[in-house]
Amino acid sequence: MRSSVLAAAAALSSAAVGANLPTIEAVGNKFFDKNGKQFFMKGIAYQLTPDDPLVDTDQCKLDAALMKTLGANTIRVYHVDSSSDHDGCMAAFADAGIYVTIDMDTFHTYILPENTSWNKSQLDEYNKVMDAFHNYDNLLGLYVGNEIIAQANQSLAAPFIKAAARDTKAYRDAKGYRKIPIGYSAADIAELRPMLQDYLTCGGNASENVDFFGLNSYEWCDPATYQTSGYQTLQVNASDFPVPIFFSETGCNVPGPRLFADQAAIFGPDMVKSWSGAIIYEWIQEANHYGLISYGPKVDPTVTGPNIDGGFTRKGSPTPVSPDFENLKTQWKAISPTGVARSDYDVKSVSTRECPKSTSGGWLVDGNVAVPTLGATLTGSSYSKVPSATGASDAAQPTESKKNAVSGSNEIAGMAAGLVGVMMIFTFWL
Repeated sequence: MRSSVLAAAAALSSAAVGANLPTIEAVGNKFFDKNGKQFFMKGIAYQLTPDDPLVDTDQCKLDAALMKTLGANTIRVYHVDSSSDHDGCMAAFADAGIYVTIDMDTFHTYILPENTSWNKSQLDEYNKVMDAFHNYDNLLGLYVGNEIIAQANQSLAAPFIKAAARDTKAYRDAKGYRKIPIGYSAADIAELRPMLQDYLTCGGNASENVDFFGLNSYEWCDPATYQTSGYQTLQVNASDFPVPIFFSETGCNVPGPRLFADQAAIFGPDMVKSWSGAIIYEWIQEANHYGLISYGPKVDPTVTGPNIDGGFTRKGSPTPVSPDFENLKTQWKAISPTGVARSDYDVKSVSTRECPKSTSGGWLVDGNVAVPTLGATLTGSSYSKVPSATGASDAAQPTESKKNAVSGSNEIAGMAAGLVGVMMIFTFWL
C-alpha cells in the first residue's frame, strides 16, 4: 500500500514538472501546441556528458538561462539514463520556455546498419526512456534513431527504423500516454534523398510511419545562398511532406566563423511553409569546433576529472563562443514566423507518400515491403519471410559505441555495383 502511494505521488510530481509550457503534437506536416499555435524549432544539440546531460540541475539552470537569451526554444539530447531523476533539468528548461527532444536509443541498443536487428531487448530500453519522460509537458518528441543509415549502401536497414516507430508508438498508445511525436533523424545522403523520407511515411498505415522526420544537413556553408547551398533541392523534397520535417542538425562551420544565414532561409518564404525549424549543432565547444559556448579554456587532453573530457571542461558558467553565438542570436532575433493556426489548417492538404522503388543509386528497398516483426534480423541479400525458429533466442545486443559526430558534409559517395533489385531476408525469432 505504501509503495503504491509513493508511486502515485511520484507520478503527480513528475506530471507537474514542465507544466507551464503547452504540450506539442504533430498534426499533418505541422507541429502545434495545445493552444492551436504552430510551433517552429529554434534548437540546440545538447550533450555535455556521454550518458545523460539532464541530471545536473544546477548546470541545466545555467545553460537554460543563456539559451533563453540566445532565443532557443528547443534542445536535442542524444543519450539519457532512464533510471535517473530528470525533474530538475526538465523544469529548468521549461522555465526558460525550452522544449526537449530525446533519442531513445543507447550506446547498447542502436539499430545498426550491419548486424541489423530489432528485438524485444531494444524495444524495452526504448520504452524505458518514454516511461521516464512522458509526463513532462516540455517533452516535444522522441527519436527511434540517429543516422542509422550513414552510407549509400545501407538502405536495407530502413524497414527496421519503421518497425521501431511502429512498436514504440504502439507502446505509447497502449500505455495511454499523450500522442508524443515519435520520429527519426537522418543523415543527409544525396543518393538516398528523398527515398528514405518518403519510405518512412509511405504505405498509408499511420501506425507504422514516423510522426516526424529530422534531417542532419550541413549543406549550407557560409557564404552561400538558398540556390547555391542545396537547400532549394531539399525544399523540393519537403514540399507537401505528410509529417513535420525539420533540420535535426545543421550549422556548417567551414570556413568559419559561422554566420547562420541559412536560418533566414529556413524560416523565410521559400521554406517556412514546409519546414518546422532547425536544431543547431552544438552547445558545447569540443574538438570539432561546432560549439556555441565553452566552460573555460581548452585543457591538456591528458588531464582527467569528473567534469573534464577530451581536453574540454563540461561544467560551469557557459561563456559564448565569439562571434558564432552572437551571429546566431542576431539571426534568430530577426525571425518570428507566425505559421498557421490549427483551426485554419487543412490536414487533408497533405497525404502519405508513395513507397519508392529500388534505384541504381543505392536505395534497395523496393516499394512497400513488409515491416519486420519484433525479433527480426537482416540476413543476406534477399527479402523473404522465413518461418520462426522454435526455441531461438533473442538477438544479441550491439555493443560498440557510436558517436554522434559530424564532419561538415554528410554527402557519402560510392557504393558497390550490382545491388539493384536486391531484397532482404528477415529471420524471425520467438
